[in-house]
Amino acid sequence: MNANEPLAYRVRPKKLEEYVGQEHILGKDKILYRTIKADRLSSLILFGPPGCGKTSLAKVISETTKYRFYKINAVTAGVADIKAVIEETKNFMLNPTGKAILFIDEIHRFNKLQQDALLPFVENGTIILIGATTENPYFEVNKALISRSMVVKLEPLNEEDIYKILKMALEKPEGLGEYHIHIKDETLKKLSTISNGDVRTALNSLEIAVLTTEMDSNGMINITDEVIKNCVQEKKAVFDKNGDSHYDNISAFIKSMRGSDPDAAIFYLARAIKAGEDPMFLARRIVIAASEDVGMANPNALVVANSAMQAVNMVGMPEARIILAEAAIYVATSKKSNAAYLAIDKALEDVENKDTGEIPMHIRNAPVKQMEALGYHQGYLYPHNFPGHYVEQQYLPDKMLGTKYYIKDENID
Repeated sequence: MNANEPLAYRVRPKKLEEYVGQEHILGKDKILYRTIKADRLSSLILFGPPGCGKTSLAKVISETTKYRFYKINAVTAGVADIKAVIEETKNFMLNPTGKAILFIDEIHRFNKLQQDALLPFVENGTIILIGATTENPYFEVNKALISRSMVVKLEPLNEEDIYKILKMALEKPEGLGEYHIHIKDETLKKLSTISNGDVRTALNSLEIAVLTTEMDSNGMINITDEVIKNCVQEKKAVFDKNGDSHYDNISAFIKSMRGSDPDAAIFYLARAIKAGEDPMFLARRIVIAASEDVGMANPNALVVANSAMQAVNMVGMPEARIILAEAAIYVATSKKSNAAYLAIDKALEDVENKDTGEIPMHIRNAPVKQMEALGYHQGYLYPHNFPGHYVEQQYLPDKMLGTKYYIKDENID
């Protein structure tokens, strides 16, 4: 055991049976479990949030496979490192199988050139690629590599899984088993909860708690709720504002406002604020929802949302959170109509794809008198000269007569 290694590294599983969580892909009846056990693995892209077990799964595979296993990190490695692995793999004296498994951590950090360098060797089977990423691989990884790999999504570990791993860490000699530790199950469960599905955070917090707590007179290290609270500091941010979860959270925020659920809207707003989203970005989303989803059912929603955006810009955080909450609740609780949204999109589609004809002459502009002689503005009826300030006349081109864009729905007064 290397005591200098963090606890999260020391207690990583070495066998598939020791791996905790991800039952949706590693249950005994699942294909990934069977292929690992049979050592018949094809290329894999593992993606999921930090601390969900991507590297641990790669470690299990490295202990299981008969093939030579290489690991590189995309942050520090380059094309030369890939070529070195390929050369060694092809060397029959060093590697009689002629195949190897290459694990690339943070593969999304490889640029296109580096990813392209892998492609021919993945394609011809020299390399079985295992890539790990916290980003959505469909956006960040070469499409050719994606098409030749099984893409596997790992979920954040649930509290029960993290609790099991913490218990094992307290018992294993390579973990904290050599220390005399007293910690209540309730305290361990609290740590499991506040780590937000990130087992690395949970293990590192537990280790800090143990190493920074003095023994009592009986040589016992007592870990209390207060000790854990001080070691974790605060609940981990829910997502990385620059990552894939940013898009998921903002989508949920918008859909909650659209679906008239103020509680869900406030929940996703809070997640976004906690993750450090730009308040002006959030304010703009509320303005868009006010127009797209509330629209003509309550035109004042756009006024409120726009005023909120200006106020957020002037006030800034942390007070801007209140302004954002007020605007989000107003939009979420307003009656909804997408009539304006549908109207402009249908009109844009017609303008782009149809012969829409000419503007009627009587509603064209005639800035000089001579143009009237050509028919410009002739016959125009000024609505304000008529009862009710309305008069029937043609506005659409001849070819578009009878077209309806704005269809008033039941939520519009």
